[in-house]
Amino acid sequence: MRETLGNSTIAAADVAAGYFRSYSVVGLLALIGVLFVAVAFGAGRLLRPVVPTPEKLLTYECGVDPVGEGWAHTQVRYYVYAFLYVIFAVDSIFLFPWATVFAAPGYGATTLVEMFIFLGFLAVGLLYAYKKGVLTWA
Repeated sequence: MRETLGNSTIAAADVAAGYFRSYSVVGLLALIGVLFVAVAFGAGRLLRPVVPTPEKLLTYECGVDPVGEGWAHTQVRYYVYAFLYVIFAVDSIFLFPWATVFAAPGYGATTLVEMFIFLGFLAVGLLYAYKKGVLTWA
């Protein structure tokens, strides 16, 4: 009985060692990436000239000198368009894994119903935005 227990302990240790060995590669690559970024930033800081002049410290936008105040009013509808874009971008992100699971045997009907419920919620949101006049460009 001791031999069986000893062999299973050795087998469990081998499995754990293989598990951590596979993650050590990921950790090593992450460390190399962090070092690469740190060296690049350090080299940039050491090699760049530092000559602050009033022209360099002046704020500008797209190469044009600023005119007027720093605050500008933006219409709310642009935020709504951006928000609708984000909603439909998230929708497309959920469609790709759904298509993968839909192809798996035994999950077809369940994932189909779940996706139509999800698309129904998005359709209700789009209908609400349409009824509020958000989608008309004026």
